Amino acid sequence: MVGVVVYVIVDVVLQFLPPHYSVISEAESDLAVGPFGWIMSINFFGRGITSAALIVAMTGTGARTHVRTAGVSLLAVAGFCSALIAFFPTDIPARSGIAPSTPHGLIHILGASSGFVLALAAFRVLTFWLRNRPRAADVFLGIATIGLILLGASIIVMPDLLGLAERICLVGILGWVFFVARHLRSLAAQS
Repeated sequence: MVGVVVYVIVDVVLQFLPPHYSVISEAESDLAVGPFGWIMSINFFGRGITSAALIVAMTGTGARTHVRTAGVSLLAVAGFCSALIAFFPTDIPARSGIAPSTPHGLIHILGASSGFVLALAAFRVLTFWLRNRPRAADVFLGIATIGLILLGASIIVMPDLLGLAERICLVGILGWVFFVARHLRSLAAQS
C-alpha cells in the first residue's frame, strides 16, 4: 500500500517540475526524460518492488492453487517490466503519441506495453482467485480495463489523448493493487 501511495505522490510532484509535460497528451514515461527524469526512473523501479511485495503477500495468503500460481507468475513478469523500464528511457516523439527511435526507446515501449497487458491479465486471474475480495478490486479492475482499451485506441487513432488514457489505466492498476493489498493485510490480521 505504501508503494502505491509513494508512486502516486512522486508522479504528481514530477508533473509540476520542468519540462512540464502534458498529462493529457504525453505519456507518463516522458517524466523519466529531462532534468528530474532520474526520479521517475526510481519510481518505475519502485513500482516493480511494489509488485514484488504484493506477490509476497499473496503467496502467504490462502490456499495454493493453480489459479494463484498463474496470476502471481503474470504479476511477477509485469513487475519485472515495470522495473526494467527504469533502465531504458523512452524517446520523446516530435508529435503526440509513441515513436521509439532508439534501441532503449524500443525496449521501454515494449516493456511498458507488456507490463500493462500482463498486469491486467494477472489482475483478472487473481481477482477470480480472491473470492471474498473487496468491491473496490472489481471497480479498479474495470477502470484499468477501460484505460487499457483507451490506451490502445489512443495509440492508433487519438495520439493527443495518450497521456490521459495511460493515466486512467494507471489509476485502475494502482487502485487495484492498493485495495487488494489492504484486503490481504486485513486477512493476515484476522489470522
